[in-house]
Amino acid sequence: MTCSKCGATLTSSSGFCSRCGQPIVGFAVGQGAPAVAAAPAGAVPAYAEAQAPVVAANVGYAGFWLRFVAAIIDGIVIGIPLAPIYLIMILPTLRSMQDPQVMRDPAALMRTMGPSIGLIVLVSMVASWLYWGLCESSSWQATLGKKALGLYVTDTDGNRATFGRTSARYFAGRFIWSIPYVNGPYLLVDAICAGVTEKKQAIHDMIAGCLVLRRL
Repeated sequence: MTCSKCGATLTSSSGFCSRCGQPIVGFAVGQGAPAVAAAPAGAVPAYAEAQAPVVAANVGYAGFWLRFVAAIIDGIVIGIPLAPIYLIMILPTLRSMQDPQVMRDPAALMRTMGPSIGLIVLVSMVASWLYWGLCESSSWQATLGKKALGLYVTDTDGNRATFGRTSARYFAGRFIWSIPYVNGPYLLVDAICAGVTEKKQAIHDMIAGCLVLRRL
């Protein structure tokens, strides 16, 4: 093809003659991309397939009983190192309780026991949070109890969960379970959801946007 103005041979695809700048006849500047054929009705677009989480054939959702057994194992694992720490913290209180006057006065007994109990609760909460949060956000994606049963935690897209997400999962679960009057009904509903929902998500999984998966 040659330029209609200067006769130069056209080799540019820019839409203009490289010598004189004359617009090339038949070339639409800013022309749109070629049309893509419409997908058949009911078909899933390619981009949607790429975004959809892929669950491997040898992976399933972990139900209530597997998670319950894992929680028992984790309770033993974290309780063994914490037991001597609790004992050290409560020893001063035990000595004070040997005083008959303290034992006869409920207010004095509460003042004696209160600080030790509060400290034990605080240490237990922090230790549990770090154990569950760090383990489930690590390369293991699981606590020791879950790992022993082939379970692991992901976000809802099947990716490794962040520490912030696993922390949210902990506080939406075990932390609420420790609140008086609320813990009973919440624990019951939480356990039921882990057994009957489509993806076996407990309430704290839904709040944190997590899944508990198991290797088949």
